[in-house]
Amino acid sequence: MANISETSGVGQVVPAVAGQVSATLGAPVGGGPDGRRDDLDFSNAKPSKHSQDKIFHAVAVGCGALILVSLGAVVLFLLLRAWPIFAGPQAKTSAVFASLSGGKAHGFWQYVGPLVFGTVVIATLALAIAFFVAVGVALFITFYARKRIQTVLNYVVDLLAAIPSVIYGLWGALVLVPATYPFWNWVSVHLGWIPLFAGPAANPPRTVASAAVILAIMIMPIITSMTRDIFAATPRLNQEAALALGATKWEMIKLTALPFAKSGMVSASMLALGRALGETMAVMMVLSPGMTYSWHWLQASKSQTIAANIAAQYPEADSLGVSALIATGLVLFVITFVVNLLARRITRKGGAQ
Repeated sequence: MANISETSGVGQVVPAVAGQVSATLGAPVGGGPDGRRDDLDFSNAKPSKHSQDKIFHAVAVGCGALILVSLGAVVLFLLLRAWPIFAGPQAKTSAVFASLSGGKAHGFWQYVGPLVFGTVVIATLALAIAFFVAVGVALFITFYARKRIQTVLNYVVDLLAAIPSVIYGLWGALVLVPATYPFWNWVSVHLGWIPLFAGPAANPPRTVASAAVILAIMIMPIITSMTRDIFAATPRLNQEAALALGATKWEMIKLTALPFAKSGMVSASMLALGRALGETMAVMMVLSPGMTYSWHWLQASKSQTIAANIAAQYPEADSLGVSALIATGLVLFVITFVVNLLARRITRKGGAQ
């Protein structure tokens, strides 16, 4: 009877592999009678692996700490530069706020209140306009468009997301705003019984509605690109299972894609809302500023945003005026922080479900 190790070649393979392992580990292969490999020395491998882990851990911790340090530096800068407007003589600070607001405000909260109102209203209205359109475009690109059209639309969406805001502002001020007056006038005539659309519509319509439309066009590509990528990541097996059970394409999207992308859509919306809250140039070019708590979206000189107000007032402000403007920037920072915090909570809750 032939020896198995000779017929199968195992007898030649095992020593060869053992030799390679021995060469790799830098130690001879062998063992004692109890099978323990006392002669194997891993002292050369473990420290090297652990040192790489320690270096990577230190780099990761440093990067995370850098974010916190940057955030803390921003907060500290805002607090220090805004402090003179809170600690200065009341007569001087009151004169500063009266100068910045055209005599309409004499205190910090009286000054920043209409700005916060205008910022939140315009950004929220922009998000309400952009969200459903952006999700619809993302659904069309992912599930309905042909391959060639899908490629073209992907390029267009990514290009729109990369255009600087000043380009949107110029286009809005020179083209979109004059062109939309007939529409806004029609809205004020036929829907003016709704307080939000009470007329007469401003001509040119440099209003809250026009500013919200510009911001909506700006943030729409952001929401579209993010939700498109999330829709594309929907598990294929779930889609095929829904279709196999007799669901239509829309029912398949409703049962698989939308639940899967819910948290991602919320994150994309909050990211876009953050950009809308802090947008400066486009709003400054389109909106006729005002310092009131007005819900009349078609009338000019009613509202203003914090970012646009800082950019408009900063060149002519004195040192105490700059402190007042930076204090409003601190309020905008807090609003943005709260928005991101809420987004994280909503996303985490959606993921848990």
